[in-house]
Amino acid sequence: MHFVVTGGGTGGHIYPALAIARGLLAKYPEARVLYIGRDGGLEADLVPRANLPFRAIPVTGLRRSLSPRNLLVFWQAARGVLLARQILADFKPRVVVGTGGYVCGPVVLAAVLLGIPTLIHEQNALPGLTNRLLSRFVSQVALTFEDARKYFPRKARVKVTGLPVRPEVLAWRRDEARRAMGIPEDAQLVLSFGGSQGARMINLAMIEVLKQLNGREGVYFLHVTGSGHYEEFCARAREAGLSIAENGNIILVPYLDEMPRAMAAADLVICRAGAATLSELTVVGLPAILIPYPYATGNHQEYNARSLEREGAALVIRDRDLTGPLLAEKLVQLLAQPAKLKAMAGASRRLGRARALDEIVEIIDNLAR
Repeated sequence: MHFVVTGGGTGGHIYPALAIARGLLAKYPEARVLYIGRDGGLEADLVPRANLPFRAIPVTGLRRSLSPRNLLVFWQAARGVLLARQILADFKPRVVVGTGGYVCGPVVLAAVLLGIPTLIHEQNALPGLTNRLLSRFVSQVALTFEDARKYFPRKARVKVTGLPVRPEVLAWRRDEARRAMGIPEDAQLVLSFGGSQGARMINLAMIEVLKQLNGREGVYFLHVTGSGHYEEFCARAREAGLSIAENGNIILVPYLDEMPRAMAAADLVICRAGAATLSELTVVGLPAILIPYPYATGNHQEYNARSLEREGAALVIRDRDLTGPLLAEKLVQLLAQPAKLKAMAGASRRLGRARALDEIVEIIDNLAR
């Protein structure tokens, strides 16, 4: 069995593709999975580190405004289809799987032209342009959010599978995680972070939150600043009168290797609204205060966040509305309502799809047959 996965540009496209590749290799130990990515893209670094064979084709992103540069983009896309078609003809995959990004278009179109079954996976509640265009031609569309369905043609074969999450997210039990972190079983734990790089607006707001709630009995905070923001956060915290080292209910770190453990121990999360993060929160069943990243393409993080908010699993604060006092007010209100937090946790858990990878691999298996 040979399979091809493709997707690139951002981790949001690459990591799901890598997860699907691992799922295929687990199901078919003798299979070969080839990853086709963009020449010079992030995937060119990440894929070889995942021990997968990698082939690159040159593609460039389309500008949304009228620009002479788009002529070059179309020429490269056409050339990319021809290059991808040659790679596919040589490799002879049973199925081609795309997860979005510029490179996904030429590769999946080449597969369609060759009559190879195709699957695309859309991570966000607002689908990307590439996947919306491809949905008219592919064999199957897999979605993370039900809200994304309305953006695809009625004739498209669409199934909500969820987004594959890291196995370690489900490895921790709450009591074990709390013992490992030294958090009392009857205390409330608030986990806050802004993604792997941190988020300055969330950091600034959290200083006010920690100032108001430092030393409060029964409430603990674990805040992840992001490596590049740690020194600034500490300096601003000192200016606000916080001595982080002496506040027993505040744990402050620049980066957190054990995020799955922290999620297992937490009662509430404050974070951005990337698809992978929300998939992990819902699999664990965590309520959240979501602050969508405002510069994500098409503002798709707000669409993701609103999808959870409508189901009662989260509260949403837009980045431009975020202030320390507002975040502290919303947080205090939630912490004072255990019944509401429990209801939000239940709503979150109902949205979670722990079998997302199994369902996607099952679809690929059916296409391959």
